Amino acid sequence: MEVDEEGEEDEADGDLGLGVAEDEWSEEDDYEEGADDFEQEDGWEPAPRSEPHRTIQAEEAGAHEESNEADAVHRPQREAQQRVHAHLRAKTVSIPFGGQAGIPVNGNRTQSDYQRYAAATAAADNPYHPFISKLDWQVARWSKMRGPGSTAVTELLEIEDLVRLLGLSFKNVRELNEIIDSDLSSGRPRFIRREIIVAGEAYEVFYRDVIACIRALYGDPEFAGILVFTPERHYADDDQTVRVYFDMHTGRWWWATQEELEKRKTGATVVPIIISSDKTQLTVFGSKTAYPVYMTIGNLPKDVRRKPARRGQILLAYLPSSRLDHITSKAARRRIHANLFHTCMSMILKPLRQAGIHGIGMVSGDGVERRCHPIFAMYIGDYPEQLLVTCCKTGTCPKCNIPRADIGQTTDPERPLRDPQKTREALRKADESATAFARACREIGIKPLSEPFWRHLPFVHVYRSITPDILHQLYQGVVKHLLAWLKDAYGAEELDTRCRRLPPNHQIRLFLKGITTLQRVTGKEHGDICRFMLALVIGLPLRNGMSSTRLVRAVCALLDFLYLARYPAHTSDTLTSLCSSLAQFHANKEIFVDLGIRLHFKLPKLHSLDHYPLSIELFGTTDNYDTQYTERLHIDFAKDAYRATNHRDEFPQMTLWLERREKIQRHEAYIAWHLRQYSSPSLPAASSPRHADIDLPVPSFTRIKMTKNPSVKALRFDAAVNDYGATWIRDALARYIVGYRNPLLAPDEVEREALTISYRFSTLPVFHKIRFVLEDAQQLGIMEAVHDAAHARPARHDCYRRPVPAHFDTVLVNDGTGGPSGVQGYHVGRMRLVFKLSEAAHKQLIPDVIDPGPLAYVEWFTPFAQPDPIHGLYKVSRERDRQRSLIASVIEVKNIRRSCHLFPAISRRDGVIPREWTSSTILDSCEDYWLNCFSDIHMYMTLF
Repeated sequence: MEVDEEGEEDEADGDLGLGVAEDEWSEEDDYEEGADDFEQEDGWEPAPRSEPHRTIQAEEAGAHEESNEADAVHRPQREAQQRVHAHLRAKTVSIPFGGQAGIPVNGNRTQSDYQRYAAATAAADNPYHPFISKLDWQVARWSKMRGPGSTAVTELLEIEDLVRLLGLSFKNVRELNEIIDSDLSSGRPRFIRREIIVAGEAYEVFYRDVIACIRALYGDPEFAGILVFTPERHYADDDQTVRVYFDMHTGRWWWATQEELEKRKTGATVVPIIISSDKTQLTVFGSKTAYPVYMTIGNLPKDVRRKPARRGQILLAYLPSSRLDHITSKAARRRIHANLFHTCMSMILKPLRQAGIHGIGMVSGDGVERRCHPIFAMYIGDYPEQLLVTCCKTGTCPKCNIPRADIGQTTDPERPLRDPQKTREALRKADESATAFARACREIGIKPLSEPFWRHLPFVHVYRSITPDILHQLYQGVVKHLLAWLKDAYGAEELDTRCRRLPPNHQIRLFLKGITTLQRVTGKEHGDICRFMLALVIGLPLRNGMSSTRLVRAVCALLDFLYLARYPAHTSDTLTSLCSSLAQFHANKEIFVDLGIRLHFKLPKLHSLDHYPLSIELFGTTDNYDTQYTERLHIDFAKDAYRATNHRDEFPQMTLWLERREKIQRHEAYIAWHLRQYSSPSLPAASSPRHADIDLPVPSFTRIKMTKNPSVKALRFDAAVNDYGATWIRDALARYIVGYRNPLLAPDEVEREALTISYRFSTLPVFHKIRFVLEDAQQLGIMEAVHDAAHARPARHDCYRRPVPAHFDTVLVNDGTGGPSGVQGYHVGRMRLVFKLSEAAHKQLIPDVIDPGPLAYVEWFTPFAQPDPIHGLYKVSRERDRQRSLIASVIEVKNIRRSCHLFPAISRRDGVIPREWTSSTILDSCEDYWLNCFSDIHMYMTLF
C-alpha cells in the first residue's frame, strides 16, 4: 500500500488487466452473468428528492453564460484530435541513426543456445531430452507449472504401478528436481545470497549478476529477430515535421545516448536497462512482504516486455523488506531504509559502471556479436519508490524543483527538471563535513544520502529516468480524488441511481449497487468507472444552485488526458492535445473550490501529469513503463513463489523454485523450436470443432467472428416479433431482398416491389452474439486488437431457473461511406435479430445471386449532428416515422463496425432519472441518448 500526500491509503491497486479471453466465454456464461445483474436491479434504493436540485432559471442562465467559452475551447481540441488521428493512420517515415551504430563486431555467426544444446545432447530423435518421452516431459512440466505442492505430487507418483504404466523417469519430486537441476539450463544466472551491513545491522539480499541477466535477455533465441539495435526517428509526414513516438527506440533518449557513445568510439550498441521495484504483500493476513526488483532491456519491443508469458522480464533481486520496527525514531527508520535500499542497488548495479562506458561483447539470439553498452535508462515505480530513488522528500516532485506551495495549482509542461550536476556537487560535500553536506542537500531539496546507487553510473540523468505511472498517478490518484469530489458535489444518491441504470455493453462493467460505497477500489475498477463517468454527471444540476458546466468540462478534460496518455503511438500533435486537456482541467478545477469541496490542489500526483509529454518524447509511449505491467509480475515472482515454500526462511526456497520454473519454461521453448526445426512441414489439419468460429469478409479495420452453428436453428417469424421485438421483420426483409436483387432501384420503387414478396418458408436460423476484433486504430501495427461483442437474445432462464432479461445491444453501422475514424458515414442502430437465410429461403428469394451472409434486423437512431459544445459527445434519439413507429431495416452483418454504448440524456430539468427505468429496460424506456466515446480506448480513438 501507498500513503499519499494527504495521508490516505491507496487501496489494493490491482492491475488494469485484460480480463478473460473472449474465446473462454460461452453463451451460458452470458446467461448467468445476466441473471446475476437482473437480481441486483431489484435492490433497495432511496426515493428521488422531492425538491429540484436548483431552479430552472439558474440552470438555463449558467448553461447560456458558459456555452460560448466551451465552443471556443472544446471544439477546436476535438478538431485537432481528428487531424492527429489522420496523421497517425499514415505510414511513418523512418530515419535510422546511421553510421556505425549497432554494427556487428565481425561477420561470423555463432550457434544459438538451442543449437548448442541440441548438438550436445544429440537429441534429434528425442526433443524432450533429458526426459525420455513426451508424456514424461508433460508430467514434469505439469508438476512444476500447473501442479499442486511437491508433497501432493509425490503422493500421486507413489500410487502403485503409476510410474511404470506412464513410463516416467522419476518416482518422486526429489528425483525430478535432480533432473531439472543437473540437466536443464534456464539461460539465466542463479541467485546470490549476500549480507549487507547498514547501521550495524545485517540484512540479507538475494540478487543475480546484472550483466549475466542482460546477456540472458539479449541472447535468448526466442528474441532473435525482434531485438532493436539502433535508435530511429519516425515522422508522420514526408516533410519530417510531425514526429511519431511509440517504442523506446523512437524516443529522444536513445538517440542522444547513441550520439554520446559514438563521440567516444563508433560502433556502439545501446542496451537500455529498465529497472522496476515495489514492495508487495505475500500473505492475505499477516505482515509477510517481499521487495522484488525486476529488470528488462529496451531492445525488446514493448509488447514483449509487458507480457509475462513472453519472459521479457527477469527477477533481478529480492531486497530486504524489513519494516525496521526495532528502530523507534521514524526519521532514523526512514534514513536507514533509504541507505539500505541504495546500498543494495549500488552493489547489484555496480557492474554497469565500466560496461556502460567501455562496452562488452554480447551475442544476440541469432548468433551475431556486437559491442554493447548497458546503460541505466528508466526506473519504474510508484510515488514512494520515485522519492526513494531520487532521494527527494515526501510532498515534493521527484523530477522538478517546483515549490510545495505551487504543486497542483497550475500546469507547466515546460518546467525544467532538477539539475543532476547540482545534485552531484551536493553529494561531494559529504567528504567535507556533515553540516556542509546537510546544508547543500537542503538547498537543492534532497535527503542527505551520500551514495545513491545512480551516482557513478554513466550517462544517467536520474530525474529523467523517473517515468509516468498511469496506475497510481491517474487511476489510483487523480481519478480516485475526482470520484470523491463528485460524491461531495452531487451526493451519493443520484450518482448511484444513474449508475444502476446504465445500459449493458460488452465494454462496460455494471456496478448495479452503485460506486459510492465501494471499498478498497482497485486500479482496474477505477478504469471501469472512467468508462461511464460522464454518464453520471451530464445533465445533473449541482445541489447548491451553481452551474455544472465547469465541473463537466473538468471531468471531460481529465478523461481526455487519461485516454490520450494511453495512446500506443503519439505524435507532436497528440502531445499538444495532451497538454491542452490538462490545461483545460486546471482552467475549470476551481469549481471544486467554489463548491467548498477543496481548499487547494497541492497533490503531487496531479502535478506529475505535467511531466508526461517529456517522458513520452524521451522513452516512447506510457505502455513502455506503466507499473500495471510490472505489478502483474508479483503474482509469478513473489506470491506464487511464496506459496510453494514452507513459510520458514522462505527466500532461499523462493529463488530455487523460480530457477526451476525458468528451466522448465526455457525447455518448453526449446522443444517448440526443435519441433519446428526437425518436424515435417506438412502436418494434417485438425478437424474443426462443432462450434468453430467463422470470419466474415469486412473492412480491414474490423474482423467479425460468428459461431458456425446458429443459437436457434429454426425461429418462426411470429417468435421473432414477440420474443425478439423484430416487429417489422417481414417488411424489412422484403425491402432488403428487393434492394439486394437490384441495388439501383429508387426507394419508392423498392417499397412498391417489396409488397410483391411472399415467403414460402416460416423459420430463420438465428444467432445470439456477434464478436468483433477491432484492429489497430492507428494502423501502425503496434496497437493490440480490442475484442468486442454485441448481443441480440431474448429473455430466458439460466441453468438455475433464474430469469435472464433480454439483451439487445446498440451498434455502429457503416452505410458504405464510413472510414476508419469519425462519425461520417456511420449510424447507430439497435440490433434486434441476427440471422441468415436458410437454403430454402435463398433458393426462393435470391436463387441466382451470391448469398449475402449473416443479416441483422436493426432499429435506427437519428443521424449524428454536431457534438455538444461542452463535453463533445454526440446525441442521438430513437428514430420514428409519422405514426411514431420505430424505423427498422435489415442490413448485412459485415456492415456493422462494432458495438457502441449509449446512456440516457435526461430531459428533466432537475436531472433526476425516472426510478421505473432499469439497466435492462432503459433502451426501451428512454428516447434520447448520448453516445459514449469513453467506453474503451478503441472507441475513443476512432469516434473523433
